[in-house]
Amino acid sequence: MKNIHEFLKKKQGRKKITMITCYDYTSAKIVNHSKIDCILVGDTSIMLMHGEKNTTQADIKIIETHTRAVSKGAFNKFIVADLPFMSYRKSLSQTMENVEKLIRAGAQAIKLEGAVGNLETIKYITDSGIPVMGHIGLTPQHFHALGGFKIQGKHRQEAVKLLEEAKALEKSGCFAIVLECVPSDVAKKISQALLIPTIGIGAGPDTDGQVLVFHDLLGLQSDFKPKFLKTYLNGEELFIKSINQYVSDVQLHIFPGVEHSYEGEAK
Repeated sequence: MKNIHEFLKKKQGRKKITMITCYDYTSAKIVNHSKIDCILVGDTSIMLMHGEKNTTQADIKIIETHTRAVSKGAFNKFIVADLPFMSYRKSLSQTMENVEKLIRAGAQAIKLEGAVGNLETIKYITDSGIPVMGHIGLTPQHFHALGGFKIQGKHRQEAVKLLEEAKALEKSGCFAIVLECVPSDVAKKISQALLIPTIGIGAGPDTDGQVLVFHDLLGLQSDFKPKFLKTYLNGEELFIKSINQYVSDVQLHIFPGVEHSYEGEAK
């Protein structure tokens, strides 16, 4: 996918959108050779790459740095970058400075969490020519207010509110919306009610697309196993096995061998 119009075409053609997170140059090069539609440089980078407990520790410099690295490796992919915690709530001027940093770093669009208090900001950003992806349901930047990572929209009143928020985001100019940890029936209803596509994570099969975290999809962290996750590789086990094989080869004088060594003329 090269632009936001292809997102809409996918939905209209009933073709699923595929999205994956990515945070570094090497991983981006791998993703660039895949069939994935688009990349999210998410604020989860602060957890997966820096060891923090939640995404509230991410700042604009972190996301800008990861976005720049990913854009160099995945130059054939549509890249969406997260606006991190508090980077779009202090002032419109500062928000636009942060948006500019991410676009100049190589993103084609930005994503921000929540609808309440953000609608006018979204309209201003999109009116400035910058595509915005919305995000409702479980919004990790609201980790403390939500009381942790919990399913959103389980009760009727909550589901109605999510639908209203989704419609408001669409009206404000979002080209797509992430639905995170939302009951399948609620996600389906929202997806059917919108003209723009929805991209789900823990939101069932009826959204217009899906997004997974790179490290989760490849099984690079065995301690995170939510119900919605499907791993396609036991990456952690393979990495450990390969590293241990290297250790063994060195200890047994198998590596380096002649084929890995250089010859000089000195005798």
